[in-house]
Amino acid sequence: MDVVRELINNLPRNCQLIIGSRSLPDLRLGRLRARGQLLELDAEVLRFNPAEAAEFFKLRGAEMSLELLDWAHGKTEGWVAALWLLSLALQRQGAKSDIVSRMSLSERDVADYLTEEVLSQQEPNVRDFLLRTSVLRHLSAPACRALLPNVDCVEMLRALERDNVFLIPLEDSPDLYRYHSLFADFLRNQLSKERPDDLTRLHLAASGWYESQGRPVPAIDHAIEGGDYPYALQLLELNANVLLEQGRMRLLNRWFSAISSDLLSKHPLLQVIGVWARCFSQGPWTAMERLQQSGCIESSKPDVQAHVRALLPVLLAMMDRYDEAHEAGRDGVRRLPSGNSFVDSVLLNAMAHIVSVAGERLEAHRFLEDARKSQGESAFNRMYTETVGGLLDLREGRLRQATARFRMAITSFSGAATYNYSHGNAWAGVPYAGVVYEANDVDAAERLLNVYLPLARDVGLPDHMISSHRLRSRIAFLRGDVDTALQTLTELEYLGHQRQLPRVIASAKLERSHLLILQGHMAAAQEELARASDRSVWDSMKQQYRPAQEVDDLFIGQVRLDLHNGKAALTIPLLETEIRHSQTLARLQRSLKLRLFLALAYLQGGDIGRAVNFGITVLQEACREGFVRLLIDEGPLVGGLVRRVQGACASVGQDPIFSDYLQQLSDLLGIAATEDEMQSTGPAEALAEPLTRKEIRVLQLLAEGYSNMAMAEKLFVSDSTVRTHLRNINTKLDCRSRTQAVSVARRLGVIR
Repeated sequence: MDVVRELINNLPRNCQLIIGSRSLPDLRLGRLRARGQLLELDAEVLRFNPAEAAEFFKLRGAEMSLELLDWAHGKTEGWVAALWLLSLALQRQGAKSDIVSRMSLSERDVADYLTEEVLSQQEPNVRDFLLRTSVLRHLSAPACRALLPNVDCVEMLRALERDNVFLIPLEDSPDLYRYHSLFADFLRNQLSKERPDDLTRLHLAASGWYESQGRPVPAIDHAIEGGDYPYALQLLELNANVLLEQGRMRLLNRWFSAISSDLLSKHPLLQVIGVWARCFSQGPWTAMERLQQSGCIESSKPDVQAHVRALLPVLLAMMDRYDEAHEAGRDGVRRLPSGNSFVDSVLLNAMAHIVSVAGERLEAHRFLEDARKSQGESAFNRMYTETVGGLLDLREGRLRQATARFRMAITSFSGAATYNYSHGNAWAGVPYAGVVYEANDVDAAERLLNVYLPLARDVGLPDHMISSHRLRSRIAFLRGDVDTALQTLTELEYLGHQRQLPRVIASAKLERSHLLILQGHMAAAQEELARASDRSVWDSMKQQYRPAQEVDDLFIGQVRLDLHNGKAALTIPLLETEIRHSQTLARLQRSLKLRLFLALAYLQGGDIGRAVNFGITVLQEACREGFVRLLIDEGPLVGGLVRRVQGACASVGQDPIFSDYLQQLSDLLGIAATEDEMQSTGPAEALAEPLTRKEIRVLQLLAEGYSNMAMAEKLFVSDSTVRTHLRNINTKLDCRSRTQAVSVARRLGVIR
């Protein structure tokens, strides 16, 4: 080290010294760091992030789905050696979900690596420390001392950190550590093989220590892992209600799933808390089955009955049985207060949502006010209340207020923005993703969907399933990935069949019709719309107003298709009637969409002055609340209206905020042809220079909605080659945009 220090101090000008080391060498680096002469690439920098991991697997020929990729990255924490070993296993056995889900440190490659590279090189006392403390999720000197009273745990942890033995310090906690998750799994596996008798004793020692420190969650964890279920139930009796109020549903469900039903049957209050946890972790169907089997419905205990009266309307509403939920909820409300603030607030929140679906808007607001008064300190109920309030705000056209409520709801557990959904708050996360998408922050919406869509799918909330899959499909289509867009809708349709939810099936077909319209396949769109026309579904919508169908139902789907087919005269009287009905019910978000369609119908019918005046009013309202995707998701038709409104406003002067908003819409619609372009004189019927086979293929993909990048991947060429083809196509067809080129090519019969 002295020689290396001397070398550093006397390096010639422009000379660089590169040092690779598993641990941080004692080279007085602080001085170099202060001078700006040190570049450090530590383990955090070297770990692959999710995007790099995806690219790595792609290059290795072992592509995985987004869900499996998230799992693999979370498990390996971006550790490149582990990702490499996983890619080898996938190459040998194929990138199947069962291979990845079975992948653990029992895999010989990884186990051999860790044994040879890490564990076998440790001194016996260090090896013993590693094995015994592997039962701890977080390592601190006092917690380790509870398991190893005769060891200097402070010095041992410092030595392990210094030697970089897969020990990771936790942020903002300088004396708290954890093992890398793969290494921890490996150590626990080794402990159970070498010292099975020690495993139970270590868990129970850890449980006792955590209880003495007033930390019930790890205490219950270790009691269950140690097999002392009576002790775990004793701790749960003291703490389950608090954890329920905090919304720790997945945690509670994990615990209750590990304890036998025979033991739980002696604790009816814990049984009914377990039903809440199962409802928001695994869905209402399994929760209802558990409730019916538990005997809690017939319980004579008042506290258990209070939970049951709140559970029934919640479960029935989540199962799309709103009429039954309304009846059960009314019965529960008549018996309030129950003496349990959590239960009372949940019931009032549930009723606010149920009566809003029934169209009883003012009563819904009254229920919400009562819920706020009774919710106490429950983070779960704060989330529930603000989400239901946000859904009402959105229906009434208050996008900005709804966004604030949803944001507050998803951060109600931590007080800071987070994408952690471990508390089960997908109830708020999916609508929040929707309003973020509506404001055209597509990247943020996609990140939120990556978190909340899997949970919405697992729990099985119909409106959340529909909304999240529809959003993911639209984002994929927006990026030019038509295959993923259609696959997402197929998955939604499958979920509807699997769970016997006709509304989910019909919604998937309805959105597929929308995509086909945007691709210009009008006949196919009409067929798909006909398949979506399940009268048993849409007739109920005339009396019940579900969040997922507020601006996407059969009526809107049919009007959209008629407008794209040039049937403006047919749509105008229907739209005028529906607009009056929506405004009477204060469904102002829906009214905004319908009035946009009416302005487009006037424009298409040649009533330009009326279309522009109507369009100005609609766009001004949209501007005030920040609606963007509600307009531009309708595709090229909106471009002509926006352009004409811009021209009318420019001639008389206009509010600069509104002018900026119109310019934003114009920029977003810029790749689409305006109405004037669509009606401009096309090229001669016989092209002066014919299109090549490759250019015709590009036109076909263009008509399908593919982006440049997606076309490049499909054709196995570079982005620049695709751009060259597009320039040649526009020149040969005498066009100024992609949409105009597709229109002209169809008119000439080049593509269908």
